[in-house]
Amino acid sequence: MIVLRNRNLRQIAIGGMMAGVLASPIISYAPQQGALGVSGAALAAQNFGSGKYTPAPSKTEIVIDKNEMPVLNPQSVDTLQNAIAMYDIIVRRGGWPTVKTKKALVRGSKNKAVVVLRRRLAAEGYPVNGNSNSKKFDNELDRAVKMFQARHGLHIDGKVSRNTLKALNVPAFSRLHTLRQNLSRTEKYTKDIGDRYVMVNIPAAQLESVEYGRVYSRHNTVVGKKERPSPILASKISELNFNPYWHAPVSIVEKDILPEVRKNVGWLNKMKIKVFDGYDGPEVDPKTIDFNTVDPKRYMFRQEPGGANAMASVKINFPNKYAVYLHDTPGKQLFKQASRYYSSGCVRVDKVHILTEWLTRGQEDWNRDKIAAVTKSEERIDVTLQNPAQLRLVYLTAWAQPDGSVHFRPDTYNLDGTGFVAGQPVPPGEQAISYAPDGTLLDAETGLQIDKAPLQEQAKQRELEVQKKKKETKQSSFFQRLKQRLEDR
Repeated sequence: MIVLRNRNLRQIAIGGMMAGVLASPIISYAPQQGALGVSGAALAAQNFGSGKYTPAPSKTEIVIDKNEMPVLNPQSVDTLQNAIAMYDIIVRRGGWPTVKTKKALVRGSKNKAVVVLRRRLAAEGYPVNGNSNSKKFDNELDRAVKMFQARHGLHIDGKVSRNTLKALNVPAFSRLHTLRQNLSRTEKYTKDIGDRYVMVNIPAAQLESVEYGRVYSRHNTVVGKKERPSPILASKISELNFNPYWHAPVSIVEKDILPEVRKNVGWLNKMKIKVFDGYDGPEVDPKTIDFNTVDPKRYMFRQEPGGANAMASVKINFPNKYAVYLHDTPGKQLFKQASRYYSSGCVRVDKVHILTEWLTRGQEDWNRDKIAAVTKSEERIDVTLQNPAQLRLVYLTAWAQPDGSVHFRPDTYNLDGTGFVAGQPVPPGEQAISYAPDGTLLDAETGLQIDKAPLQEQAKQRELEVQKKKKETKQSSFFQRLKQRLEDR
């Protein structure tokens, strides 16, 4: 027996997409037979997940006037359980058909594939009024396709071409599996959530600022690449650093800064990078250092505030054990891309000062004009927030809204089916490790001792990949190469 937990939400769901599901004809589609017996591990192995298609570029804007519900809200667990119940019904009834077409389907198209498309959308509860056997791609079907595209992060044009077709043909049992995978995550992420918070959904590469149950602003973000994934955590935004210094990580010192300085020590001055004897030590004249033999950990390299700074005009701090933060970036062009997974774990925020203005609202004389003046001055100013907003970095590949709509995004880090909820995702192909008191390497999940040889081989292969990449980019100017590395932070 399938039960929808909340009476009001049940009425909304049945009045919306559930009604469409229950009204559609009972048809058993062969590709779905036996799907209920497929394990989560088997589903993951078949790669039926939403990561098979590419999302469309999204938009950064203030949306408070649109009265939009946030992705993460106090009702999220109930609405997701309702969605699971709905998709369980869909799977038990045979799922939906596979749409096959060699040509893109658009409004005005007329062929047999349109009939299958109509039945495919109807099976999931999308409103496709009219004759279910109609071969004509009419206005009603156009609106249903656009609704589907919006809920899957696709380009909203009503055109059933490559990416939309791929999303349509993800099997119903795989969608049900994805919804179930996100239930424990949603329960964790919504725990103790307040009235004012910032949420970054890594698979969607989007940030929402939320106040009293409605989205104030939505921002494109650049998040961790697959080999350097962003952590999933809960915290509070505590401080803003305007015109911050950027302290270069040892990895960038070793791989980028030292190779350039060995060719030309004056390069440091061009990039506004100063050298210090340790983190709190005195400044050192770089001309007195033998960069050919120096240990990358020996000195601290600090980039001064300014347009070339890797964090640009602001760094947004919050307590966490992963040393990550939100920040501005000089590389604004990446926000226009559909797939925005380029950082080393930190989160770059598009139109970041919409967010900083919201975070400082009601605090002393901070406002849009003051923030603009401070960033223009390049003066170092730190602001402790008097009313810290909660922060959630989350990993949601599916969520549901009270209006009955269900949304999916690509499983960027391939975490569905692994039981992952929060913490630091392990890059694909790597093993999560911990240490015994005597220093023995242990598998972090099983507690069993690990053979060091495979890990050493992994490190060797990564180093070979780094060297290969250096050769491939040797023809690029050193300014371009360093800028990319700095932006990766």
